[in-house]
Amino acid sequence: MSDRSWTRVPSVPVTPPDTPPVTVVRSAAPPPVASAADTAAGRELAPGLLRSLDPLLRGWLPRQRWFAGKGLPIGGFRLAAATELVPPGGRLGPLGLVHVLIDVEQPGRPADCYQLLLGAHPLLPSALVRAALGPAVGGPYDGLTLYDAPHDPRLAALLLERLRLPGRIGRLRFTAEPEVSFPPGLAPRVSTAEQSNTSVVYGDAFILKLFRRVSPGTNPDLELSLALARKRSRRVAEPVAWFEGLPALPADAEGTADGPAEPVTLGVLQRFLPGSSDGWALALASVAEDGDFRAEAAALGRATAEVHAALADALPVERLDGPALERIAAAMTRRLDETAAEVPSVRPYAGALRSAFDDLARLGAGGGTAGPVTAQRIHGDLHLGQALRGPDGEWVLIDFEGEPARPLADRRRPAPPVQDVAGMLRSFDYAAHHSGNGPWAARHRDAYCSGYAEVAGIDPRQQPVLIRAFETDKAVYEARYEARHRPAWLPIPLSALARLATAAPPAP
Repeated sequence: MSDRSWTRVPSVPVTPPDTPPVTVVRSAAPPPVASAADTAAGRELAPGLLRSLDPLLRGWLPRQRWFAGKGLPIGGFRLAAATELVPPGGRLGPLGLVHVLIDVEQPGRPADCYQLLLGAHPLLPSALVRAALGPAVGGPYDGLTLYDAPHDPRLAALLLERLRLPGRIGRLRFTAEPEVSFPPGLAPRVSTAEQSNTSVVYGDAFILKLFRRVSPGTNPDLELSLALARKRSRRVAEPVAWFEGLPALPADAEGTADGPAEPVTLGVLQRFLPGSSDGWALALASVAEDGDFRAEAAALGRATAEVHAALADALPVERLDGPALERIAAAMTRRLDETAAEVPSVRPYAGALRSAFDDLARLGAGGGTAGPVTAQRIHGDLHLGQALRGPDGEWVLIDFEGEPARPLADRRRPAPPVQDVAGMLRSFDYAAHHSGNGPWAARHRDAYCSGYAEVAGIDPRQQPVLIRAFETDKAVYEARYEARHRPAWLPIPLSALARLATAAPPAP
């Protein structure tokens, strides 16, 4: 994390100079802010905490699905913040809980900041052995085993208890929507569906998403879900509580403080949707039977358009002028060139695919448009797995954080709504080609667009320049991702690129 307002501890294993390390806040009970005595005590613990974590994290982090730097060596760590929520020997007996934000340095990429919630205990039960980082040697948890706390029902329950009580603990700030009821006795369990984050489900009432890779600024998953909920949208699982990391205000030699940076969104507690089925599983079942999923696809199109309309009502909308569209087209062309350089099987299509982006640039110059191109806040990573169909048959969209690999500033930037439509069209294509049923995709792509047009008043198929450009850009992204992570799936985006490369240029 590059924000310089966060206090840093020098990288391990380099011998640290005489630089004030990060504060570790000790607080046995929920709301009070750390006192001066707490702060002084914490400074003595911070270097030891980092040194004890270093060897454990080097082995544990690369094994986590949400770790973005797989395949690259870890150069070192910097401790951005640490807040002890429950000290060992406190109200939970020998069990402790510490919240950590840590920067991971790797060659060839900016440092990433990760959120860790670590339990500490002298002896782990067998059910938690798989969550263990290992025994701490030295530092404030010397002799205790550290482990991933969301997997411990006792600590996950304590986190829900903390979310019920707005206020601060050190540099953590907890917020809850007014008049939210928290039923007692909600048993926590870690969801097995997450890849880029960690989610904990509480009974059938709530689900807490813990963001693992974080950066300063409001995460769109909180920002957009909250905006939709406050517009009374029925297409969102409304947030009920969340927590953030507050930037440090280190005093300089003359006693003044730096200006505050943006808080970091760390976790969002939302309404859970029991009995729901995700669109990806439903689509795969339909493909396997060569079934008719068109009514559901059309309903999903209507739900997408409703979400776009609510976001346009809640947040600013802008018109994209010619230079803006030219910049978007240039960025798409650059991504295509980078992908073709990395993935040889994309190269035969690259020349023809550039025409999709050239058409978009010409659209910005005033050619061949049926109306103005607008940009607004959108989902940003829409596919069938981001849609849940409830027992009542209604669709709800989830996970509004956008593509996790993109910088947060990019994910918060307004974009044409057709970007979401293109993502969903690609998802129907994935579902069909994954099982070898291409005609199924065409039928259901059309049904989705028809449903979208019913609500939006704009049929994406009547915007051929926009939809071709954004679908091509998405398929290029998929080709690069599959080549890196799932080579067996690479033929799926390659098939789409072949189709898009031979598509007739739209009439001016």
